[in-house]
Amino acid sequence: MWGGGAGGGGGPGKQGRGGGKRWMDEADENPTKQGMGGKDGTEGMPDRVAKPRDKAKVEVGEKVVERWILARLRHRTFLSLAEAKQAIRELLDRLNERPFRKLPGSRKALFESLEKPCLQPLPESRYEYAEWKKARVNIDYHVEFEGHYYSVPHALVKQQLELRVTAETVECLLKGKRVASHRRSRVKGGHTTLSEHMPSSHREHASWTPSRLIAWARETGPFTAQLTEAILESRPHPEQGFRSCLGIMRLAKSYGAERVEAACERTLTIRASSYKSVKAILENGLEAKPLPGSEQEVPPIEHANVRGAASYRSEEAGPG
Repeated sequence: MWGGGAGGGGGPGKQGRGGGKRWMDEADENPTKQGMGGKDGTEGMPDRVAKPRDKAKVEVGEKVVERWILARLRHRTFLSLAEAKQAIRELLDRLNERPFRKLPGSRKALFESLEKPCLQPLPESRYEYAEWKKARVNIDYHVEFEGHYYSVPHALVKQQLELRVTAETVECLLKGKRVASHRRSRVKGGHTTLSEHMPSSHREHASWTPSRLIAWARETGPFTAQLTEAILESRPHPEQGFRSCLGIMRLAKSYGAERVEAACERTLTIRASSYKSVKAILENGLEAKPLPGSEQEVPPIEHANVRGAASYRSEEAGPG
């Protein structure tokens, strides 16, 4: 908008005089205002900050309204908003019909002759206010807005996006192109995730549920299902035990379902609910050994210095 002044040696975008102040040739326009202008088919031209002469007509219009309307109503008391609006409307009509001092006609006449013929119909839908914010995609392919996390395609990890947020939706844009859209949530710390945004491995995890894993483990055997349920219940979040449960079920491909079922039974008996315990039992062939505390008879030890139960019974019986 403003170029360099003479004698200052400054190029475009700098002011040659006045202590080195810098002006932008193209001011950055507020994206919210751009969206509103595009909706109504209008275009705004930014003015410099704290420079009322750049928009003299607007500033004069505000001054006229203050003198003609606000000043005349400053001592009145209104008991409702509708009453205040009615008083303002009456004074506004009088102001618009008031003749110009130096020009022919009035504000109303000028509007009807010049501006009214150029007016276009309003858009079919109302303008929806939107906030804009820049956000970088985290390693978990989510972006954050007001404490809630929204997913984007995982290929965009570490890239910077623009968020367009309305009262109902959150849109994620990359270089002006929308890459994701979600319904807005106000749950702090929550996640809104679409399965198509996940890598293939994460997408597979998302379809798992505790009940599905337990049912799958039951195909190997009841002890495998029981161990799976114990692992899931031992974690603060069931998802943290998914990998262990799937690892146990994969062992059936290498060792067979019967051996895995026996190993799970032994693991439950010794209260070592983990994938590592099951794997160690299978690797060492311990699943075939008697379980601790089982009722299996232990053969008696035969030795000259060891007496059996019969000897004690004869002593308790006593003479006669």
